[in-house]
Amino acid sequence: MNQALLFNDDIEFDQQQDAWRYTALLSGQRITIYFHSMQLKRLDKIDSCTKYDLEEIVELWLEKNDPENDEIHINIR
Repeated sequence: MNQALLFNDDIEFDQQQDAWRYTALLSGQRITIYFHSMQLKRLDKIDSCTKYDLEEIVELWLEKNDPENDEIHINIR
């Protein structure tokens, strides 16, 4: 686990972005992570198992990418 990454417990569906939204603190900076996925869009809520999977996806994304601003958009197929 990336010690500089702390997830907030605020995952919700963002109608405007048409994606699930999650916030986190990355090295003290608040970032917003959007998960774009047809499968996730069908869900009414995200259970704790899926939430942990999404956190792992973000950590893997951050190993290969640097956020350019305070938003990250991840497309899941």
